[in-house]
Amino acid sequence: MTVIPDWLDRLAARAVHLPAPHSLRPPAVGGRRAAVLMLFGEGPLGPDVLLIQRSRLGRRHAGQPAFPGGGIDPEDDGPIEAALREAKEETGLDPRGVRVLCTMSELYLSRSDNRVTPVVGWWHLPSAVHAASPDEVDSVERVPIAELVDPGNRFTLCHQARFMGPAFRVRGMLVWGFTAMVLDRVMREGGLERPWDPARVEQLPPDVLQLATRG
Repeated sequence: MTVIPDWLDRLAARAVHLPAPHSLRPPAVGGRRAAVLMLFGEGPLGPDVLLIQRSRLGRRHAGQPAFPGGGIDPEDDGPIEAALREAKEETGLDPRGVRVLCTMSELYLSRSDNRVTPVVGWWHLPSAVHAASPDEVDSVERVPIAELVDPGNRFTLCHQARFMGPAFRVRGMLVWGFTAMVLDRVMREGGLERPWDPARVEQLPPDVLQLATRG
């Protein structure tokens, strides 16, 4: 097993203690339990994170980049097992190559009524990945951290003043919403962020909005 890099050790140590931001704080009751896998590895272009592009035919969050993941089933032994199972189903990765480092505070997605636990992992033995569940996933990408923290790939996304949040344009994907907020926070708290201009604002493209509000 390869040694966990120092930057990821630091990131995980901070991530486990991050409280849920106000906008993502779960309600006292209700919501479906879910989990996502924030999987970091060492790729051909340096450290990277695994993202999927959800199917444009899906009912919820259609076409959006996301971490692999989904609902916690009764048969799952908690969020870690659910995140690994979903990642295997969606990307074909071998969970035996993943070392789980921590789980983060539960975050709430009001649109889908999901209480999501991010699971941070180190991909010590990477396996081939692909869109293993075409009904749910259009593509799978190992996105280099260097591209995520590149100031030229970062901006603030706005939708009619009802939503403003961080966004990334990488690998032909517009990463926004929940996934971008989690990445932004983890990169910053983990000491990976480079100075960027939050005043650079772009509007949410109409086609992306149409997919996001479907269902």
